[in-house]
Amino acid sequence: MSIGVTQPIPREANLDGLAETIAGWQHRWTNLWHGEHDNRLPSTDMARRVYEQHKRNFELWHEEDKARNPGATDAEIATVKRRIDKLNQERNNHIEVLDEAFLTMLVQRHVLAPPDAKWNSETPGGIIDRLSILSLKVYHMQEQEERADASEDHREKCKAKRTTLEHQREDLTTALQELINDLFSARKKMKIYRQFKMYNDPNLNPEIYKNKDGKAPN
Repeated sequence: MSIGVTQPIPREANLDGLAETIAGWQHRWTNLWHGEHDNRLPSTDMARRVYEQHKRNFELWHEEDKARNPGATDAEIATVKRRIDKLNQERNNHIEVLDEAFLTMLVQRHVLAPPDAKWNSETPGGIIDRLSILSLKVYHMQEQEERADASEDHREKCKAKRTTLEHQREDLTTALQELINDLFSARKKMKIYRQFKMYNDPNLNPEIYKNKDGKAPN
């Protein structure tokens, strides 16, 4: 199912505690996906958008691990690198999909910020992406904390790092909710900051458009 053809988010969608809800979804999916493959999409439109974006970060995390396997062959690393490029493009696309959803909600609720309202340098989609990555960091740091084959010193250091990461996630969740509140009370205004990634575009990356026949450059 394409995230781009889902129905608009209902005007009555609840904004109170939305940031905490999103962080909770990410935490639950991170734990679920490490135990089993579950491709069922959530029932609500916002949850589906968050799901798709988080899924790309989840897959990216594990592809990045493969790329650093000292036993990987050059061909294996090249294959993984192409997979990483594709996933990273999709990840950025889904950040913009999330921001489009928030803009749609602002329009649906007839929120019009005054001309002198402040901009925010980071969009809701960008913060949700950072929360997604923090969810993965917390999970994998806890894995290290519980490793039976690691030293006690290693486990204690990872425990301290996990605690720090959890505090960072709490702070970022609060920041996301504050931004949502500011946007929907018209204290701040929003636009989508397009990434325009060039490296995957065959018309913009010279290593692609100058070598369309598939031959290696001289």
